Amino acid sequence: MHSLPRRNFLKKFVLSIAGIFIIRPKLSYSAEAAVIGKKLRLRKTPLVLSTWQHGMAANDAAYKALQHGKSALDAVETGVKVSENDPNVMSVGYGGLPDRSGFVTLDASIMDCHGNAGAVAFLQGYKNPISIARRVMEKTEHILLVGQGAENFAASEGFKKQNLLTPEAETKWKLWLEKQKKSSPKVENHDTISMLAIDSDGMLAGACTTSGLAFKMHGRVGDSPIIGAGLFVDNEVGAAAATGVGEECIKICGSFLIVELMRQGRNPQDACWEALRRVKVKSDAPPNFQLAFIALNYAGEIGAACLIPGFQYALYYRGENRLIDAESLYK
Repeated sequence: MHSLPRRNFLKKFVLSIAGIFIIRPKLSYSAEAAVIGKKLRLRKTPLVLSTWQHGMAANDAAYKALQHGKSALDAVETGVKVSENDPNVMSVGYGGLPDRSGFVTLDASIMDCHGNAGAVAFLQGYKNPISIARRVMEKTEHILLVGQGAENFAASEGFKKQNLLTPEAETKWKLWLEKQKKSSPKVENHDTISMLAIDSDGMLAGACTTSGLAFKMHGRVGDSPIIGAGLFVDNEVGAAAATGVGEECIKICGSFLIVELMRQGRNPQDACWEALRRVKVKSDAPPNFQLAFIALNYAGEIGAACLIPGFQYALYYRGENRLIDAESLYK
């Protein structure tokens, strides 16, 4: 057996070492750590990040779950259920504003640190779609169940059916109907609650739940139950979630895009900005719709941004729960 000439051996060795650095893109510290893997998971401080003012109460419940040793998955489910159960939050769960036909229809998705996901869409009569989505993830071979099929599954799992249309929501719907007699139908609020969390083991999870655009067409489904649009989690990189007009998020696969940008070395904030720049607007003027993102990488860095002013996000970190005004792409 003949050995390689020393010059050729050194040449091949140098090229192979150089290839390591040529192939791998330049990364930030956090993304570099994500590529290397769990050995560099130095962060052990729980963190919860969610959308809108009602995310504050949701954060409280989620953070308490983390303090009691619960997983990030348990925390996000526990957290967003606070909004689902609150009739004063009229964009999520029980008390959510109905579609233009008077039906409350709910969408939700959940995703864990292993890449598993579950979702339900166009669900009626069950106020905790996030828990049903988790059952879809854990007990079926599917990811998304919709409509009557989702309702049948919920019933088989012991969830109780109930009327979700509260008197307050019904009154608003009737006022909206009267208003539409004088003008073209318009969809209104879209304050989805999305939540991302990292637990004491450095594991990520996310949840997204909504009653969708108020007074939407019957049968409309937005981005919230669509994995990669309203929510995406990759434990080796980070997680992202959306709120706003779901159609605009679906067009750019917003949450997946943000996670992939983080994989390429962007920090969470820069990734949110880039995703918003991908949204097509008809002119240089501010758009007449909102789209916003929150993002979290596995090192614990966060990002949040929106198209137009008005979006707030809630951050619970090191024992402090804060509501923060996000910066917007258009002023």
